[in-house]
Amino acid sequence: MTLVSRVKMAVDGPECSSLIQGYWRMGEWDMDPQSRLTFLKQHVELGITTVDHAHVYGSAQAPCETLFGEALKLDPAMRDNIEIISKCGIEVMHSDAPSKYVNHYNSSQSSIISSVDTSLQRLGVEQLDILLIHRPDMLMAADDVAQAVELLKHQGKIKHLGVSNFTPSQFALLQSRWDSPLVTNQVEINPVNLAVTEDGTLDQLQQLAIRPMAWSCLAGGSLFDTSSTQMQRLQTTLHEIKLEIGAQSIDQVVFAWILKLPSRPLPIIGSGNIERVRSAVAATTLTLTNQQWYRIWVASKGHGVA
Repeated sequence: MTLVSRVKMAVDGPECSSLIQGYWRMGEWDMDPQSRLTFLKQHVELGITTVDHAHVYGSAQAPCETLFGEALKLDPAMRDNIEIISKCGIEVMHSDAPSKYVNHYNSSQSSIISSVDTSLQRLGVEQLDILLIHRPDMLMAADDVAQAVELLKHQGKIKHLGVSNFTPSQFALLQSRWDSPLVTNQVEINPVNLAVTEDGTLDQLQQLAIRPMAWSCLAGGSLFDTSSTQMQRLQTTLHEIKLEIGAQSIDQVVFAWILKLPSRPLPIIGSGNIERVRSAVAATTLTLTNQQWYRIWVASKGHGVA
């Protein structure tokens, strides 16, 4: 059985599993607490010990962090076998909100501290291994963020800080105010959306020896939609390469495509189906040639390299 390796997320960062289990859709998995715990134990047995959360995942009635916490409560010792990531910075409208309320970003000290306290209470744990600022906030005062995080770290509520969906300049701004190194930037990486391969995001992380976390590896399922010519080209090419490398599915080809990037991304698996998780683990043994990698790039772009 292939087991997922353990890696350093950054030079001075935490150790984590090289694949990460995402729980943003846990509310859709139709599992009771015991089934959730069983799933957690199954992917930990595969070596996937790092789990990804956010305080906005799920519904107001059933936040995913609460669902996870219910499972963890059945076997509290499992906390020692996992690394928990959560995020702050998005505030969403609830049913009792004023009519003029809009969803917005909030990276103020009070919002960050309140969000972390909420996540810890829901999860039933005392500390987050990594806290991520979920989205770039146009009103972010980097000094305020650093002060809030310093307080949380001093209180033992978080170990490390990272970001999610930040541009290189936004990453550099926050790092300039935070004495400890930011440990990751969680960004969308897939053959459909190539933005971070071109805008300097992955270049910056490679330069700093920080491993990005890759969300939406399968492009939210759009890779399996044949309604556009781009998806038709991609599916044809992915199926061709699947046969060439002996992959079981085009999902595995996509994971291999992401893992070939020199910034060494940590793909997040979004499925609650353990067989699909096992399939993703098996993909770590597959290797693409440079030519195969660029065939997928060309299929996405619809044109060759310049």
